[in-house]
Amino acid sequence: MSRAPPATRQHGAPAIAPLTVPDAPPAWVPGREQLAISATSYRWTARVFAMLERVLKVSFKLHAAEHLHDGEIFLFNHFARFETFIPQYFIYRQCGAFSRSIASSEFFRPDDAFSEFLLSVGAVPNRLPDLLPFLAAEALNGRRVIVFPEGGMVKDRRVLDDRGRYAVYSRTARTRRKHHSGAAVLALGLDLFKHAVMDARRRGEDARLRLLAASVEMTPQALVQACRRPTVVVPSNITFYPIRVGENLLSKGAELINRGLSRRLSEELLIEGNILLEHTDMDIRLGTPVRVSRYWRWWQRPLRARVARRITSIHDAFDIDPRRGPPSSRALAHGMRRDTARVRDDYMHRMYTTVSVNLSHLASALILALLDHGQSRIARRRLFLLVYLCVKTVQRLPEVYLHRSLRDPAAYAMLPDAQCAGLDQLIATATRMVLMSEDGDAYRFAPKLREQHHFDVIRLENLVEVYANEIMPLHRVGAAIERIVSGKQRHDPRTIALHRVDDEVLAWRFDRDAFSRDRHLELNALETATRSGEPYLLEGDGSRRVGVVLVHGFLASPAELRALGERLNARGHAVYGVRLKGHGTSPWDLRERSYEAWLDSVQRGIAIMRGLAERVALVGFSTGGSLSLYAAGAANADLAGVCAVSVPVRFRNPRMRFVPLVHGANRLVRSMSAFDGVKVFSLNESENPHINYRNMPLRGLYEMRRLVDAMLARLDQVRCPVCLLQGTRDPVVVPDSIDTVREGLRNAAVSLHLIESERHGIVQGDVGRTCDVIEVFVAGL
Repeated sequence: MSRAPPATRQHGAPAIAPLTVPDAPPAWVPGREQLAISATSYRWTARVFAMLERVLKVSFKLHAAEHLHDGEIFLFNHFARFETFIPQYFIYRQCGAFSRSIASSEFFRPDDAFSEFLLSVGAVPNRLPDLLPFLAAEALNGRRVIVFPEGGMVKDRRVLDDRGRYAVYSRTARTRRKHHSGAAVLALGLDLFKHAVMDARRRGEDARLRLLAASVEMTPQALVQACRRPTVVVPSNITFYPIRVGENLLSKGAELINRGLSRRLSEELLIEGNILLEHTDMDIRLGTPVRVSRYWRWWQRPLRARVARRITSIHDAFDIDPRRGPPSSRALAHGMRRDTARVRDDYMHRMYTTVSVNLSHLASALILALLDHGQSRIARRRLFLLVYLCVKTVQRLPEVYLHRSLRDPAAYAMLPDAQCAGLDQLIATATRMVLMSEDGDAYRFAPKLREQHHFDVIRLENLVEVYANEIMPLHRVGAAIERIVSGKQRHDPRTIALHRVDDEVLAWRFDRDAFSRDRHLELNALETATRSGEPYLLEGDGSRRVGVVLVHGFLASPAELRALGERLNARGHAVYGVRLKGHGTSPWDLRERSYEAWLDSVQRGIAIMRGLAERVALVGFSTGGSLSLYAAGAANADLAGVCAVSVPVRFRNPRMRFVPLVHGANRLVRSMSAFDGVKVFSLNESENPHINYRNMPLRGLYEMRRLVDAMLARLDQVRCPVCLLQGTRDPVVVPDSIDTVREGLRNAAVSLHLIESERHGIVQGDVGRTCDVIEVFVAGL
């Protein structure tokens, strides 16, 4: 049975082996007792971070967490000071493992509370004697070793030099330098030690095996088990979005206490305070692991075998010198020196290309590319359209990781209409920094965008360059932006329309996944819908000038009107089946949506069809009919016509009158407790259970009631031809309430068709030749 791993402050745990101290550095060196990790401190720190995660406005997101179990050495880039503590927290939260991290020796002082805290959670000074053997022993004992290979914060995020090689700015040298290679040396030395252990075991050299185990404070059995694991380095990337510049509580408080803060400290408080205190996403993405064994070349393996036989301690594995020792040791040392550079360059490339690309990255790189092409002014609509093309192009690139701002179309889909909160936020920041300015309905780029700024102030002076620098290692992204700026990327109306259809499909998938989590599974499992809720486009043959947008009903999905759409498409019409937000995914999704969100879905459908046909007609069923009539009443609707079927105005179910009361009670309960409400869902006995939700959110009924009132108030603004169809014995809506709709359409040419039917869904199955009526109406437009 393995003894407790060293350097863990628990009762009965052995102390760490004495460290060999050669020439002691001038900084303070903690003793072995002070290097012990405190399990109590870890638990306390994890609780504090969990509380801060709830209180602060930064949203932590960990991606590819499965690599936490694969790796021994974890690398992170460094942009903000508090990143130094974040990785340990997530590793402990995900897999319960303690970590060793390397921090600057300046943070360690005798009898200092902060130093004691750092030591208790596994941090060690970077000038600790025998640091690499110590970290290797910790990795073997199950610790995760955390390294920041940049050696400090990279505030400008520039990681490529002028020749395209990886390098970062050194404040002390005031020039760019290669990244530290300590993690690569550690990984190769650790792997060599593992070979020595397994060699001793194969040869049955029990005495040497005991020496090897003693050097890392393990039993021989536990050491052999640990050495069976491959040596794995996990390069990871921490990305913030958005980055804000402005006064915050931290900067204001510091200024009150200490007037005249240094520019460097002010900059850090402004940037990092806003990261913590404003709504910011902190994406922590673990990249593709680096398996060190693959870097040993064929001619090194016999040398490694010879050298491994002479290793009797962890220190020996890190004492291979090209200037001394047997020829095999010197030759292996020369090879390992070259391997160190290869490993370092490989994991740095993986670390930087694991960045979560966000909207500000693309917009910033695009702005700088426009400047490179000599463009100093651009119309707002064109800028937003080019950013949209960047988004759609990058979405198709392989091995590019996308932030939510590029995965969820809700964050960017209105870019072709010159609307996007994320891009507006970047432009506002760039305007405050005097990087660009408004010029009528256009923007003018300032020369400051290309000026050089000091390393410690660039985050305050040119955030556009900071964003653009971060994605420079992604050469495919850069090439895509260059194609767009140079005009080689098509952006005719049809191309934009097809992009927008793709957005609607992506939005359906995004929403479906978002409402398929643990808390949603029980209700979702009760659903009976088997037809896909995906929106669809059926392009016409060009023989018809009018394109048709189909709008399904409440609780349903685009599949509800698919048969009608195929029929219209066969007549030459382009047809698009809208998915109303909240539908076709989960009842939980619908519960979160307002009728305004449904209307936005219809408006996006209209925008899609305008890129595919000369005129646009809406055909809506039930709630979809209400939405179609409401959309037709907009000032700039300019529709060819509207066909509205089974429009709900008054309902047969008397319980509908209580919906506002129950909805109000649900809102009150939800705001004052952890409960969702007094009655959140109600069973729905549907005519089409293979399409409709079985569980109906009460919030949805409330929103439908709101929609009906809003539609009735707008009917007199409808100017296009309208065709109304209503079943004579509709079991859901009061049939003669369609007269209220007809009377409200006083400024439109209206035709009313009563269909003999006892069904509400008269479109499905073409009850009473309903589809013939719709087809004739659309053809007549």
